[in-house]
Amino acid sequence: MGIRQTLVGDRAFYRRVMAVALPIMVQNGITSFVSLLDNIMVGAVGTEPMSGVAIVNQLMFVYNLCIFGGLSGAGIFTAQYCGQKDWQGVRHTFHYKLWLGLGVTAIALTLFVFHGESLISLYLHDAGDTGDLAATLRHAMAYMQVMLLGMPPFVFAQFYTSTLRECSETRLPMLASVSAVLVNLVFNYFLIFGHFGFPALGVVGAAAATVLSRWVELAIVVIWTHTHPDRTPYFVGMYRKWGIPVKLVKTITVKGLPLLLNEALWSTSQAILVQCYAVRGLNVVAAVNISSTITNLFNGVFLAMGSSVAIMVGQLLGAGKMEEARDTDTKLIAFSVTLAAGIGMVVFATSPLFPRLYNTNDAVRTLAMQFMMVTAVFMPQNAFMNAVYFTLRSGGKTGITFLFDSVNAWAVSIPIAFLLSRFTPMHVVLIMTLVCVGDWIKCLYGFHLVRKGVWVQNIVA
Repeated sequence: MGIRQTLVGDRAFYRRVMAVALPIMVQNGITSFVSLLDNIMVGAVGTEPMSGVAIVNQLMFVYNLCIFGGLSGAGIFTAQYCGQKDWQGVRHTFHYKLWLGLGVTAIALTLFVFHGESLISLYLHDAGDTGDLAATLRHAMAYMQVMLLGMPPFVFAQFYTSTLRECSETRLPMLASVSAVLVNLVFNYFLIFGHFGFPALGVVGAAAATVLSRWVELAIVVIWTHTHPDRTPYFVGMYRKWGIPVKLVKTITVKGLPLLLNEALWSTSQAILVQCYAVRGLNVVAAVNISSTITNLFNGVFLAMGSSVAIMVGQLLGAGKMEEARDTDTKLIAFSVTLAAGIGMVVFATSPLFPRLYNTNDAVRTLAMQFMMVTAVFMPQNAFMNAVYFTLRSGGKTGITFLFDSVNAWAVSIPIAFLLSRFTPMHVVLIMTLVCVGDWIKCLYGFHLVRKGVWVQNIVA
Protein backbone atom coordinates (compact mmCIF):
# COMPACT_ATOMS: atom_id res chain seq x y z
CA MET A 1 0.00 0.00 0.00
CA GLY A 2 1.42 3.39 -1.01
CA ILE A 3 1.79 6.43 1.20
CA ARG A 4 -1.23 8.11 -0.36
CA GLN A 5 -3.46 5.08 0.26
CA THR A 6 -2.16 4.88 3.82
CA LEU A 7 -2.69 8.53 4.74
CA VAL A 8 -5.60 9.63 2.54
CA GLY A 9 -9.11 8.19 2.61
CA ASP A 10 -11.84 8.19 -0.02
CA ARG A 11 -14.81 10.54 -0.16
CA ALA A 12 -16.99 8.19 1.87
CA PHE A 13 -14.38 8.17 4.62
CA TYR A 14 -14.27 11.96 4.88
CA ARG A 15 -18.07 12.15 4.82
CA ARG A 16 -18.11 9.86 7.88
CA VAL A 17 -15.41 11.92 9.55
CA MET A 18 -17.18 15.21 8.98
CA ALA A 19 -20.49 13.77 10.17
CA VAL A 20 -18.83 13.25 13.54
CA ALA A 21 -16.35 16.15 13.56
CA LEU A 22 -18.30 19.00 11.95
CA PRO A 23 -20.87 19.46 14.76
CA ILE A 24 -18.01 19.48 17.29
CA MET A 25 -16.05 21.95 15.13
CA VAL A 26 -19.09 24.22 14.86
CA GLN A 27 -19.66 24.00 18.60
CA ASN A 28 -15.99 24.72 19.36
CA GLY A 29 -15.90 27.52 16.81
CA ILE A 30 -19.00 29.31 18.06
CA THR A 31 -17.98 28.86 21.69
CA SER A 32 -14.51 30.25 20.99
CA PHE A 33 -15.89 33.11 18.87
CA VAL A 34 -18.28 34.17 21.60
CA SER A 35 -15.46 33.77 24.13
CA LEU A 36 -13.42 36.14 21.95
CA LEU A 37 -16.25 38.69 21.90
CA ASP A 38 -16.68 38.32 25.67
CA ASN A 39 -12.95 38.82 26.11
CA ILE A 40 -13.03 41.97 24.00
CA MET A 41 -15.98 43.32 26.02
CA VAL A 42 -14.23 42.65 29.33
CA GLY A 43 -11.06 44.14 27.84
CA ALA A 44 -12.99 47.30 27.01
CA VAL A 45 -13.41 47.87 30.76
CA GLY A 46 -9.62 47.92 31.14
CA THR A 47 -6.43 45.83 31.21
CA GLU A 48 -6.72 45.01 34.93
CA PRO A 49 -10.28 43.58 34.70
CA MET A 50 -9.26 41.57 31.63
CA SER A 51 -6.17 40.22 33.40
CA GLY A 52 -8.18 39.36 36.53
CA VAL A 53 -10.73 37.42 34.49
CA ALA A 54 -7.92 35.67 32.58
CA ILE A 55 -6.27 34.48 35.80
CA VAL A 56 -9.51 33.06 37.20
CA ASN A 57 -10.29 31.36 33.89
CA GLN A 58 -6.83 29.79 33.95
CA LEU A 59 -7.63 28.30 37.36
CA MET A 60 -11.09 27.21 36.19
CA PHE A 61 -9.38 25.59 33.22
CA VAL A 62 -7.66 23.20 35.65
CA TYR A 63 -11.05 22.23 37.11
CA ASN A 64 -12.63 21.86 33.66
CA LEU A 65 -9.90 19.50 32.50
CA CYS A 66 -10.08 17.48 35.72
CA ILE A 67 -13.76 16.92 34.93
CA PHE A 68 -12.86 16.08 31.34
CA GLY A 69 -10.21 13.61 32.46
CA GLY A 70 -12.42 12.03 35.08
CA LEU A 71 -15.29 11.50 32.64
CA SER A 72 -12.97 10.37 29.85
CA GLY A 73 -11.97 7.24 31.71
CA ALA A 74 -15.57 6.06 31.79
CA GLY A 75 -16.05 7.50 28.30
CA ILE A 76 -13.66 4.95 26.80
CA PHE A 77 -16.03 2.23 28.00
CA THR A 78 -19.11 4.22 26.92
CA ALA A 79 -17.89 4.38 23.30
CA GLN A 80 -17.06 0.67 23.22
CA TYR A 81 -20.32 -0.36 24.94
CA CYS A 82 -22.16 1.78 22.39
CA GLY A 83 -20.29 -0.02 19.61
CA GLN A 84 -21.72 -3.27 21.02
CA LYS A 85 -25.19 -1.70 21.60
CA ASP A 86 -24.92 -2.65 25.28
CA TRP A 87 -27.19 0.06 26.72
CA GLN A 88 -26.96 -1.18 30.30
CA GLY A 89 -23.19 -0.86 30.07
CA VAL A 90 -23.63 2.74 28.91
CA ARG A 91 -25.89 3.42 31.93
CA HIS A 92 -23.29 2.03 34.31
CA THR A 93 -20.61 4.30 32.86
CA PHE A 94 -22.94 7.31 33.21
CA HIS A 95 -23.47 6.55 36.91
CA TYR A 96 -19.72 6.25 37.39
CA LYS A 97 -19.26 9.67 35.77
CA LEU A 98 -21.92 11.13 38.05
CA TRP A 99 -20.30 10.12 41.33
CA LEU A 100 -16.77 10.95 40.20
CA GLY A 101 -17.70 14.34 38.76
CA LEU A 102 -19.55 15.39 41.91
CA GLY A 103 -16.53 14.43 44.01
CA VAL A 104 -14.12 16.44 41.86
CA THR A 105 -16.48 19.44 41.93
CA ALA A 106 -16.72 19.34 45.73
CA ILE A 107 -12.91 19.37 46.03
CA ALA A 108 -12.56 22.23 43.52
CA LEU A 109 -15.21 24.34 45.26
CA THR A 110 -13.43 23.89 48.59
CA LEU A 111 -10.10 25.03 47.10
CA PHE A 112 -11.57 28.07 45.35
CA VAL A 113 -13.62 29.19 48.35
CA PHE A 114 -10.84 28.92 50.94
CA HIS A 115 -7.69 29.47 48.85
CA GLY A 116 -8.88 31.47 45.84
CA GLU A 117 -7.05 34.66 46.74
CA SER A 118 -3.76 32.83 47.30
CA LEU A 119 -4.04 31.06 43.94
CA ILE A 120 -4.77 34.30 42.09
CA SER A 121 -1.87 36.08 43.80
CA LEU A 122 0.58 33.59 42.27
CA TYR A 123 0.06 35.36 38.91
CA LEU A 124 0.55 38.90 40.15
CA HIS A 125 4.12 40.18 39.80
CA ASP A 126 5.47 43.71 39.58
CA ALA A 127 7.83 43.81 36.61
CA GLY A 128 7.93 47.56 36.16
CA ASP A 129 4.96 47.78 33.78
CA THR A 130 1.94 50.01 34.33
CA GLY A 131 -0.47 47.37 35.67
CA ASP A 132 -2.28 47.84 38.99
CA LEU A 133 -1.86 44.53 40.85
CA ALA A 134 -4.29 45.37 43.67
CA ALA A 135 -7.04 46.27 41.18
CA THR A 136 -6.39 43.08 39.22
CA LEU A 137 -6.75 40.99 42.39
CA ARG A 138 -9.96 42.78 43.32
CA HIS A 139 -11.53 42.16 39.90
CA ALA A 140 -10.40 38.53 39.91
CA MET A 141 -11.95 37.80 43.31
CA ALA A 142 -15.25 39.42 42.34
CA TYR A 143 -15.37 37.40 39.14
CA MET A 144 -14.48 34.11 40.87
CA GLN A 145 -17.15 34.42 43.56
CA VAL A 146 -19.90 34.49 40.95
CA MET A 147 -18.31 31.88 38.66
CA LEU A 148 -18.46 29.30 41.46
CA LEU A 149 -22.27 29.25 41.03
CA GLY A 150 -21.80 27.93 37.50
CA MET A 151 -19.82 24.84 38.45
CA PRO A 152 -22.80 22.55 39.32
CA PRO A 153 -24.67 23.10 36.01
CA PHE A 154 -21.39 22.81 34.12
CA VAL A 155 -20.54 19.39 35.53
CA PHE A 156 -24.08 18.00 35.07
CA ALA A 157 -24.12 19.18 31.46
CA GLN A 158 -20.82 17.36 30.95
CA PHE A 159 -22.33 14.10 32.24
CA TYR A 160 -24.94 14.28 29.50
CA THR A 161 -23.02 15.76 26.58
CA SER A 162 -20.01 13.46 26.98
CA THR A 163 -22.26 10.38 26.95
CA LEU A 164 -24.23 11.63 23.95
CA ARG A 165 -21.04 12.32 21.98
CA GLU A 166 -19.53 8.93 22.82
CA CYS A 167 -22.69 7.38 21.38
CA SER A 168 -22.29 9.48 18.18
CA GLU A 169 -25.05 11.98 19.08
CA THR A 170 -22.98 15.11 18.47
CA ARG A 171 -25.66 17.40 17.04
CA LEU A 172 -27.63 18.03 20.24
CA PRO A 173 -24.58 18.96 22.37
CA MET A 174 -23.62 21.36 19.58
CA LEU A 175 -27.05 23.03 19.54
CA ALA A 176 -27.17 23.27 23.34
CA SER A 177 -23.70 24.79 23.43
CA VAL A 178 -24.51 27.27 20.67
CA SER A 179 -27.68 28.35 22.52
CA ALA A 180 -25.70 28.76 25.72
CA VAL A 181 -22.95 30.87 24.19
CA LEU A 182 -25.51 33.13 22.50
CA VAL A 183 -27.20 33.67 25.88
CA ASN A 184 -23.76 34.36 27.33
CA LEU A 185 -22.96 36.88 24.61
CA VAL A 186 -26.24 38.79 24.90
CA PHE A 187 -26.19 39.01 28.68
CA ASN A 188 -22.51 39.95 28.68
CA TYR A 189 -23.48 42.95 26.59
CA PHE A 190 -26.33 43.78 28.96
CA LEU A 191 -24.55 43.20 32.27
CA ILE A 192 -20.97 44.34 31.61
CA PHE A 193 -21.96 47.74 30.21
CA GLY A 194 -25.47 48.19 31.65
CA HIS A 195 -27.49 48.33 28.43
CA PHE A 196 -31.30 48.09 28.13
CA GLY A 197 -31.91 48.98 31.76
CA PHE A 198 -29.57 46.38 33.26
CA PRO A 199 -26.97 47.49 35.82
CA ALA A 200 -23.37 47.96 34.64
CA LEU A 201 -21.58 45.25 36.64
CA GLY A 202 -18.27 44.90 34.78
CA VAL A 203 -16.52 41.60 35.48
CA VAL A 204 -19.32 40.52 37.85
CA GLY A 205 -21.76 40.90 34.95
CA ALA A 206 -19.51 38.77 32.74
CA ALA A 207 -19.51 36.02 35.38
CA ALA A 208 -23.30 36.24 35.86
CA ALA A 209 -23.86 35.87 32.12
CA THR A 210 -21.62 32.78 32.04
CA VAL A 211 -23.48 31.17 34.95
CA LEU A 212 -26.85 31.84 33.32
CA SER A 213 -25.66 30.32 30.04
CA ARG A 214 -24.57 27.13 31.80
CA TRP A 215 -28.00 26.64 33.32
CA VAL A 216 -29.55 27.16 29.89
CA GLU A 217 -27.24 24.55 28.33
CA LEU A 218 -28.04 22.03 31.06
CA ALA A 219 -31.80 22.54 30.66
CA ILE A 220 -31.67 22.02 26.90
CA VAL A 221 -29.56 18.86 27.11
CA VAL A 222 -31.57 17.22 29.89
CA ILE A 223 -35.00 17.99 28.40
CA TRP A 224 -34.05 16.81 24.89
CA THR A 225 -32.31 13.65 26.09
CA HIS A 226 -35.25 12.45 28.17
CA THR A 227 -37.88 13.31 25.55
CA HIS A 228 -36.19 11.44 22.66
CA PRO A 229 -35.91 7.82 23.86
CA ASP A 230 -35.75 6.61 20.25
CA ARG A 231 -32.47 8.51 19.81
CA THR A 232 -31.12 7.86 23.31
CA PRO A 233 -32.24 4.35 24.35
CA TYR A 234 -29.33 4.17 26.80
CA PHE A 235 -30.95 6.94 28.89
CA VAL A 236 -34.23 5.06 29.28
CA GLY A 237 -34.46 4.04 32.94
CA MET A 238 -31.18 5.79 33.69
CA TYR A 239 -32.21 6.77 37.22
CA ARG A 240 -34.12 3.64 38.21
CA LYS A 241 -31.07 1.73 39.37
CA TRP A 242 -27.91 3.40 40.61
CA GLY A 243 -25.82 0.34 41.29
CA ILE A 244 -22.63 -0.28 39.32
CA PRO A 245 -21.05 -3.76 39.18
CA VAL A 246 -18.04 -3.78 41.49
CA LYS A 247 -15.88 -5.40 38.83
CA LEU A 248 -16.72 -2.63 36.36
CA VAL A 249 -15.99 0.06 38.95
CA LYS A 250 -12.54 -1.44 39.49
CA THR A 251 -11.91 -1.78 35.77
CA ILE A 252 -12.98 1.79 34.96
CA THR A 253 -10.98 3.14 37.90
CA VAL A 254 -7.83 1.29 36.81
CA LYS A 255 -8.21 2.65 33.29
CA GLY A 256 -9.68 6.02 34.23
CA LEU A 257 -7.54 7.12 37.18
CA PRO A 258 -4.49 7.76 34.99
CA LEU A 259 -6.67 9.95 32.74
CA LEU A 260 -7.96 11.94 35.71
CA LEU A 261 -4.44 12.35 37.06
CA ASN A 262 -3.20 13.19 33.59
CA GLU A 263 -5.73 15.96 33.00
CA ALA A 264 -5.20 17.31 36.52
CA LEU A 265 -1.42 17.36 36.14
CA TRP A 266 -1.44 18.54 32.51
CA SER A 267 -3.88 21.39 33.15
CA THR A 268 -1.92 22.35 36.27
CA SER A 269 1.25 22.34 34.18
CA GLN A 270 -0.37 24.76 31.73
CA ALA A 271 -1.38 27.01 34.62
CA ILE A 272 2.20 26.89 35.92
CA LEU A 273 3.56 27.73 32.47
CA VAL A 274 1.38 30.85 32.36
CA GLN A 275 2.54 31.66 35.90
CA CYS A 276 6.16 31.37 34.72
CA TYR A 277 5.45 33.80 31.89
CA ALA A 278 3.59 36.07 34.34
CA VAL A 279 6.84 36.62 36.26
CA ARG A 280 7.60 39.10 33.45
CA GLY A 281 4.69 41.33 34.44
CA LEU A 282 0.97 41.99 34.07
CA ASN A 283 1.39 42.91 30.39
CA VAL A 284 2.41 39.32 29.70
CA VAL A 285 -0.69 37.97 31.50
CA ALA A 286 -2.91 40.20 29.36
CA ALA A 287 -1.05 39.26 26.15
CA VAL A 288 -1.23 35.52 26.85
CA ASN A 289 -4.95 35.92 27.48
CA ILE A 290 -5.51 37.74 24.17
CA SER A 291 -3.37 35.28 22.23
CA SER A 292 -4.94 32.13 23.70
CA THR A 293 -8.48 33.46 23.29
CA ILE A 294 -7.90 34.20 19.60
CA THR A 295 -5.95 31.02 18.78
CA ASN A 296 -8.57 28.88 20.55
CA LEU A 297 -10.96 30.06 17.85
CA PHE A 298 -8.79 28.16 15.35
CA ASN A 299 -7.62 25.30 17.59
CA GLY A 300 -11.19 24.03 17.75
CA VAL A 301 -10.74 22.36 14.37
CA PHE A 302 -7.97 19.95 15.34
CA LEU A 303 -9.43 19.53 18.84
CA ALA A 304 -12.63 18.30 17.18
CA MET A 305 -10.52 15.88 15.16
CA GLY A 306 -9.18 14.46 18.42
CA SER A 307 -12.73 13.85 19.61
CA SER A 308 -13.43 12.15 16.28
CA VAL A 309 -10.51 9.80 16.86
CA ALA A 310 -11.91 8.88 20.28
CA ILE A 311 -15.40 8.24 18.91
CA MET A 312 -14.68 6.54 15.57
CA VAL A 313 -11.66 4.49 16.61
CA GLY A 314 -13.19 3.60 19.99
CA GLN A 315 -16.34 2.24 18.38
CA LEU A 316 -14.36 0.21 15.83
CA LEU A 317 -12.25 -1.31 18.61
CA GLY A 318 -15.38 -2.13 20.59
CA ALA A 319 -16.83 -3.86 17.52
CA GLY A 320 -13.64 -5.91 17.11
CA LYS A 321 -12.63 -4.30 13.79
CA MET A 322 -8.96 -3.93 14.66
CA GLU A 323 -7.41 -3.44 11.21
CA GLU A 324 -10.09 -0.97 10.21
CA ALA A 325 -9.43 0.91 13.47
CA ARG A 326 -5.70 1.17 12.66
CA ASP A 327 -6.36 2.34 9.12
CA THR A 328 -8.96 4.86 10.25
CA ASP A 329 -6.67 6.21 12.95
CA THR A 330 -3.76 6.77 10.54
CA LYS A 331 -5.94 8.70 8.13
CA LEU A 332 -7.52 10.76 10.92
CA ILE A 333 -4.11 11.79 12.27
CA ALA A 334 -2.91 12.79 8.79
CA PHE A 335 -6.10 14.77 8.15
CA SER A 336 -5.83 16.56 11.50
CA VAL A 337 -2.20 17.62 10.92
CA THR A 338 -3.00 18.82 7.39
CA LEU A 339 -5.92 20.93 8.61
CA ALA A 340 -3.77 22.41 11.38
CA ALA A 341 -1.02 23.36 8.94
CA GLY A 342 -3.49 25.33 6.82
CA ILE A 343 -5.06 26.99 9.84
CA GLY A 344 -1.63 27.85 11.24
CA MET A 345 -0.80 29.82 8.11
CA VAL A 346 -4.04 31.80 8.46
CA VAL A 347 -3.34 32.56 12.13
CA PHE A 348 0.23 33.67 11.37
CA ALA A 349 -0.92 35.98 8.57
CA THR A 350 -3.68 37.59 10.65
CA SER A 351 -1.78 37.83 13.96
CA PRO A 352 -1.11 41.60 13.63
CA LEU A 353 -4.83 42.31 13.22
CA PHE A 354 -6.71 40.67 16.11
CA PRO A 355 -4.90 42.32 19.06
CA ARG A 356 -6.00 45.71 17.70
CA LEU A 357 -9.55 44.83 18.75
CA TYR A 358 -8.59 45.20 22.41
CA ASN A 359 -8.62 48.36 24.50
CA THR A 360 -5.12 47.93 25.90
CA ASN A 361 -1.62 49.34 25.49
CA ASP A 362 0.74 48.81 22.54
CA ALA A 363 3.14 46.63 24.55
CA VAL A 364 0.34 44.13 25.24
CA ARG A 365 -0.76 44.15 21.60
CA THR A 366 2.78 43.48 20.36
CA LEU A 367 3.32 40.62 22.80
CA ALA A 368 -0.05 39.10 21.89
CA MET A 369 0.84 39.20 18.19
CA GLN A 370 4.18 37.48 18.84
CA PHE A 371 2.56 34.80 21.02
CA MET A 372 0.04 34.14 18.22
CA MET A 373 2.84 33.70 15.69
CA VAL A 374 4.58 31.14 17.90
CA THR A 375 1.32 29.24 18.39
CA ALA A 376 0.62 29.29 14.65
CA VAL A 377 4.02 27.79 13.77
CA PHE A 378 3.50 24.90 16.18
CA MET A 379 -0.16 24.17 15.33
CA PRO A 380 0.59 21.05 13.21
CA GLN A 381 2.72 19.70 16.05
CA ASN A 382 -0.09 20.33 18.55
CA ALA A 383 -2.62 18.66 16.25
CA PHE A 384 -0.42 15.57 15.99
CA MET A 385 0.01 15.34 19.77
CA ASN A 386 -3.73 15.79 20.30
CA ALA A 387 -4.61 13.01 17.85
CA VAL A 388 -2.02 10.66 19.37
CA TYR A 389 -3.43 11.33 22.84
CA PHE A 390 -6.93 10.31 21.76
CA THR A 391 -5.59 7.32 19.84
CA LEU A 392 -3.92 5.91 22.95
CA ARG A 393 -7.00 6.72 25.01
CA SER A 394 -9.41 5.01 22.63
CA GLY A 395 -7.74 1.66 23.27
CA GLY A 396 -7.65 2.12 27.03
CA LYS A 397 -3.88 2.70 27.24
CA THR A 398 -4.37 5.31 29.92
CA GLY A 399 -1.11 4.60 31.75
CA ILE A 400 0.86 5.26 28.59
CA THR A 401 -1.33 8.31 27.93
CA PHE A 402 -0.30 9.64 31.34
CA LEU A 403 3.39 9.21 30.50
CA PHE A 404 2.88 10.74 27.06
CA ASP A 405 1.06 13.84 28.25
CA SER A 406 1.76 14.86 31.83
CA VAL A 407 5.20 13.44 32.44
CA ASN A 408 6.53 15.30 29.40
CA ALA A 409 4.92 18.55 30.59
CA TRP A 410 6.41 18.30 34.08
CA ALA A 411 9.79 16.84 33.10
CA VAL A 412 10.45 19.02 30.03
CA SER A 413 8.12 22.01 29.57
CA ILE A 414 7.94 23.31 33.13
CA PRO A 415 11.70 23.11 33.82
CA ILE A 416 12.41 25.02 30.59
CA ALA A 417 9.89 27.77 31.44
CA PHE A 418 10.76 27.96 35.13
CA LEU A 419 14.52 28.16 34.72
CA LEU A 420 14.54 30.53 31.78
CA SER A 421 11.92 32.90 33.21
CA ARG A 422 13.56 33.21 36.62
CA PHE A 423 17.28 32.84 35.98
CA THR A 424 17.85 34.42 32.56
CA PRO A 425 16.94 37.75 30.91
CA MET A 426 15.63 35.85 27.87
CA HIS A 427 12.59 37.41 26.19
CA VAL A 428 9.31 35.73 27.15
CA VAL A 429 8.41 35.01 23.50
CA LEU A 430 11.63 33.04 23.02
CA ILE A 431 10.93 31.15 26.25
CA MET A 432 7.51 30.13 24.91
CA THR A 433 9.13 29.02 21.65
CA LEU A 434 11.65 26.82 23.46
CA VAL A 435 8.85 25.27 25.52
CA CYS A 436 7.15 24.27 22.24
CA VAL A 437 10.43 22.89 20.87
CA GLY A 438 10.64 20.73 24.00
CA ASP A 439 7.51 18.90 22.77
CA TRP A 440 9.52 17.34 19.93
CA ILE A 441 10.40 14.58 22.41
CA LYS A 442 6.68 13.99 22.94
CA CYS A 443 6.04 13.81 19.19
CA LEU A 444 8.74 11.19 18.61
CA TYR A 445 7.48 9.07 21.51
CA GLY A 446 3.88 9.38 20.30
CA PHE A 447 4.78 8.42 16.73
CA HIS A 448 6.50 5.29 18.00
CA LEU A 449 3.52 4.26 20.17
CA VAL A 450 0.94 4.75 17.43
CA ARG A 451 3.01 2.91 14.84
CA LYS A 452 3.66 0.03 17.23
CA GLY A 453 -0.10 -0.39 17.78
CA VAL A 454 -0.03 -0.79 21.57
CA TRP A 455 -3.47 0.82 21.71
CA VAL A 456 -5.26 -1.70 19.47
CA GLN A 457 -7.44 -3.61 21.93
CA ASN A 458 -11.05 -4.24 22.87
CA ILE A 459 -11.50 -3.51 26.58
CA VAL A 460 -15.19 -4.42 26.93
CA ALA A 461 -15.16 -7.86 25.27
